[in-house]
Amino acid sequence: MQPLLLLLAFLLCLRAEAGKIIGGHEAIPHSRPYMAFLQIKTLFEKITCGGFLVREDFVLTAAHCRGSSMKIILGAHNIKKRESSQQVIPVKRAIPHPDYQLKKAHLNDIMLLQLKKKAKLSDKVSLLRLPTKTAKVTPGMVCSVAGWGSTGVKKTTVKLHEVEVKIQTDQECTLYFRSYYNESIHICVGDKNINKSSSQGDSGGPLVCNDVAQGIVSFAKEDGTPPRVYTKISSFMRWIEETMRSFKLQGPD
Repeated sequence: MQPLLLLLAFLLCLRAEAGKIIGGHEAIPHSRPYMAFLQIKTLFEKITCGGFLVREDFVLTAAHCRGSSMKIILGAHNIKKRESSQQVIPVKRAIPHPDYQLKKAHLNDIMLLQLKKKAKLSDKVSLLRLPTKTAKVTPGMVCSVAGWGSTGVKKTTVKLHEVEVKIQTDQECTLYFRSYYNESIHICVGDKNINKSSSQGDSGGPLVCNDVAQGIVSFAKEDGTPPRVYTKISSFMRWIEETMRSFKLQGPD
């Protein structure tokens, strides 16, 4: 029984991050026009996640952000204000990866959300580039992540915050997460000696490296310390392309 108890204890220490940015700062309003704020209803609660626009009618996010009812806010900086730039669009169809496994530390934690209507692209609402199937990030590379929510213990914000984070070696996350880290589908992000990272509420948001989305905020340990695990988008490009191609672009309103 002891190995089973140890496994259960470790699973309890893993936490899918549903957004706060630690050690960062407020973003310049609308400097990340691809960002999406997700309002989600589940059977038991209301939660929020991040995401990003990849086609006029598709948002990419984390599979663990799925709910029974979902809507997207695009073009937002302060999500508590009705900014003229905001577009609120309900989700028509949530499409989690077919091999997503909640019980295995959110394996294949990626999901496409088809919107009920096309987003109107502008300087405050635009698409984020996706990587090629062979794209790689290397240890030491500095990328960024953004989100809404807490910025520290008992510190909250309703404005988009951002932080720069450094790519770590796969070995670093293997040490932290053991078999729950899979280098073929995960990216290890965040220096353990520097308190800068994404956190609760940032789930589904993009890891942006040189203006390309390379990762999706997925999970971390309960204490919130880096490094954190991001879904490696390049490993899922075939599924993303085939899924979006199977649904025609939404028509005009």
